[in-house]
Amino acid sequence: MVEQDIIRKVNEVFTDSFEIPSGKLVLEANIFKDLGLDSLDIVDLVVSLQKKFGVIIRDDDRVRTVRTLGDIYNFIQLIKTETKK
Repeated sequence: MVEQDIIRKVNEVFTDSFEIPSGKLVLEANIFKDLGLDSLDIVDLVVSLQKKFGVIIRDDDRVRTVRTLGDIYNFIQLIKTETKK
């Protein structure tokens, strides 16, 4: 299960950086179709998440499979777990 701290911080990025209402931030929300991000927004999203969590995302090919908010939560948790090892 994803840590609540990760969910909270990811949601903060979406509300603060993209002004997306918290009510739209549900696990199954597609970041393109439901949340309205485009390819330029994705660059900003990656930068914001890297700063928020102190991780490197842009060099990880697994990021290309991320489609939903739930995918982001799981991806961040995976990276955080790997960096602890």
